[in-house]
Amino acid sequence: QFDPDNTGYISTEKFRSLLQKHGSELDPHKLEVLLALADSNSEGRICYQDFVNLMSNKRSNSFRQAILQGNRRLCSKALLEETGLSLSQRLIRHVAYETLPREIDRKWYYDSYTCCPPPWFMITITIVVFFLYNGVVLDRFVLQVSHPLYLKNALLYHPQLRAQAWRYLTYIFMHAGIEHLGLNVVLQLLVGVPLEMVHGAARISFVYIAGVVAGSLAVSVADMTAPVVGSSGGVYALVSAHLANIVMNWSGMKCQFKLLRMAVALVCMSFEFGRAVWLRFHPSVYPPCPHPSFMAHLGGVMVGITLGVIILRNYEQRLQDQTLWWIFLSIYVIFVLFAIFWNIFAYSLLDLRLPPPP
Repeated sequence: QFDPDNTGYISTEKFRSLLQKHGSELDPHKLEVLLALADSNSEGRICYQDFVNLMSNKRSNSFRQAILQGNRRLCSKALLEETGLSLSQRLIRHVAYETLPREIDRKWYYDSYTCCPPPWFMITITIVVFFLYNGVVLDRFVLQVSHPLYLKNALLYHPQLRAQAWRYLTYIFMHAGIEHLGLNVVLQLLVGVPLEMVHGAARISFVYIAGVVAGSLAVSVADMTAPVVGSSGGVYALVSAHLANIVMNWSGMKCQFKLLRMAVALVCMSFEFGRAVWLRFHPSVYPPCPHPSFMAHLGGVMVGITLGVIILRNYEQRLQDQTLWWIFLSIYVIFVLFAIFWNIFAYSLLDLRLPPPP
């Protein structure tokens, strides 16, 4: 009716008349975005596909263009000022303000989030991996470094068994003490679940697993005689990426007590890292095998402030559109390949005195 020539475009005048006629039937947030789209168009016409993308909650270039040029309309009322919200709506709003630095992103997330799928990755890996496996299969929730079964399992990374590739991932199932397990679980749930609610399981699982792999490879390169246990590589990747984004977008972050929360997170991370350093150089219960290495923490942090920052910063854009994403991904791949060749050749060339296999 409005496009008799079937060009795929309608004029902004016709588009505005449609919005005025049917605006009361639309969600207020979505109406704001559509008006911004009309304001942003300098050619006097609206693409039908852009309209479909916006109505179907699909982030697109048209949405970003609308935000850049129509931001004054969209930011007329902050999401925090909304009243009469249900408990679930307040939770979603809280997650938006905890995670996203821009008001328009918070509004878009609040408008489009349906909890389908739920944040299954972080919950599953926390409950199933840490509690179900340790509690049911091993008949104990945590293996202390003084326990006889500490080294005698097929999960932790051990330098003599580095050819068993699964150990570079499965070491996260073991923890060197209840305080090690407890702190990782708390940080993983408090930080990981909100991040997954906003950015999705694919991005968060990528950052987490990349931190885990970087952690074990960092140990194999920089602390070649030590084993490693714990999920600190993945946890530190998520937490450091989140904290780095807060620092870079400090003025836009509207979460309550953000300075206090950052301080608490940094204190917890520093405490756990300091404990790992102390434990590494503490006399071992099973000489000549040393205690677990702390290098996995540093590997996770490096992943977090490179790959993680890029992934979590660009909420509305596709990762493959980002030049920095490709640069940091290339650096990560080069590091992984270097570590693989290091593990194949360096151990024999350096003539190290490795601890005996468990």
